[in-house]
Amino acid sequence: MNPEAQSIVDRLQLRPHPEGGYYRETFRSELFGRGSSGQPRAASTAIYFLLPAGTFSALHRVSSDEVWHHYAGDPVDLHLIREAGEHEVVRLGANLLAGEVPQIVVPAHVWQAALPVGDRYALCGCTVAPGFDFADFELPKRAALRVLFPQHEALLQRLSRG
Repeated sequence: MNPEAQSIVDRLQLRPHPEGGYYRETFRSELFGRGSSGQPRAASTAIYFLLPAGTFSALHRVSSDEVWHHYAGDPVDLHLIREAGEHEVVRLGANLLAGEVPQIVVPAHVWQAALPVGDRYALCGCTVAPGFDFADFELPKRAALRVLFPQHEALLQRLSRG
């Protein structure tokens, strides 16, 4: 891992995330609502999320809207696959003149994966509402994704595991 990325992981006390990268929850609202499952959920949650160069956040989805924010480092390509199979790539980053965006909303139930573009790291934030709960998190293996999206074999090879 890039020494600067390791320093950020240490300074922000990040730990490995199951989808890839490193994270730490920084906010969990004391207000409550109901998630799409009908279960009580915090109104909102927020995390730091760091992807070192050469890693990726594997295809996954959550049952809440998720707002990604770019804080520092290299840009990130967010790969989104909607239920009908449409694939879209949005570059999250600070270079607005190059078409990057500093923030993007990933709607609930949209499959997403993130790939840093560069040789250092990408430090982002993710805000989820209703708040994130691992009970609402799906991280399927590659074989299960192939059944859903056979037309995206090359993408699944690159951005899924197992």
